[in-house]
Amino acid sequence: MASWISMDEACRLLGVQPQTVYAYVSRGKLEVAPDPADARRSLYRAEDVAGLARRKQAGRKHETLAANTLFGSEPSIPTALCAFFRGRPYYRGEDAVGLARTATLEDVAQLLWEAEQPVDFSCATAMRSGASGRVAAFTALAGLAATGHSTRGRLTRVLHAEGQALVGAVANAFGAEPGHGPLHLRFGQGWKQPPEVAELLRTAMVLLVDHELTSSAFVARIAASTGASLPACLLAGLTTLSGPLHGDASGRVQALFGEVERLGEDQVVAHYLSTGLPLAGFGHHLYPEGDPRAAALLALFEPPEVIARFIHKVTRLTGLHPNIDVALAALVAVHRLPADAAFGLFATARSVGLLAHSLEQLGVAQVIRPRGRYVGPMPDLAQHARPPYQRL
Repeated sequence: MASWISMDEACRLLGVQPQTVYAYVSRGKLEVAPDPADARRSLYRAEDVAGLARRKQAGRKHETLAANTLFGSEPSIPTALCAFFRGRPYYRGEDAVGLARTATLEDVAQLLWEAEQPVDFSCATAMRSGASGRVAAFTALAGLAATGHSTRGRLTRVLHAEGQALVGAVANAFGAEPGHGPLHLRFGQGWKQPPEVAELLRTAMVLLVDHELTSSAFVARIAASTGASLPACLLAGLTTLSGPLHGDASGRVQALFGEVERLGEDQVVAHYLSTGLPLAGFGHHLYPEGDPRAAALLALFEPPEVIARFIHKVTRLTGLHPNIDVALAALVAVHRLPADAAFGLFATARSVGLLAHSLEQLGVAQVIRPRGRYVGPMPDLAQHARPPYQRL
């Protein structure tokens, strides 16, 4: 039986502030569980804390920390874009699940980019290569990256305008109708879906915009730190996102759903549980009580009956809840969206987040001393209405 300790005790043993503990949790380095005595508090696995403390003691010299943005090979980049608080993601202090009820992708882009003007992803450019989906998106971005201008020495509003065009081009590549209007409506038009389905696409994209310092965000920030062009930063992030262990995880879930539709949920569940194989799309180390993004999306539609039974049975037998990849794959299945629609929605939405990370990295660079120590202003952690600042 694992022993569990409080936040205060974890901070004391590690010699860190709470925001650093949250960062360890977000990277899967520290397991968290709800406190049975107080649902508003969390407990942390003592064994994980002890291991981190040992690594820290064995680790670093002070001058190494000052000279690099990495600590013990872990990302150590400040970001105020996304944080986790009481098992929910927040965008600049706004509950992402709450935003998804009414906000558009354009609204969230304006929030994350801190744009002074409303964001508009209208893009009249259609893909003329004959390709579609990620082939068209990556090909278009590669061409723009090869000829793009460095982000250095350019006004933020100019970069915002370029970013808008890039997100619009990515959306067009995945089938959004070229032209004007919110992206979720343009996706609905391009995929021949009614307005009520377009609303589901809106919700899904808002939930997918950012998830703190993921591997794709880290890669985009590295590109931005070199002064690379915005399309180069976005391409770097999206190619990383395309991995089956990251943004294309819904593809693994779609394959699993295919097995369920062919063989039935009982046979598939029995096979996976008897062999100890992991079930793609179930469980998330950040959300031991269930991914709130998946719950929010699945509450808005009924998956196909056999898939609904499968989700229920897996949750009952394993205790693992469906994550956002399951919700996306179920959305594609019930409305018969294009095969690459799940990744297309993810890539389009996360393009907003990747560009936000790239833009934020440019701002961070302006408050970094030559030896690498962060000296920018820190948010007031006493504002309990906002999630804790992430020092990653």
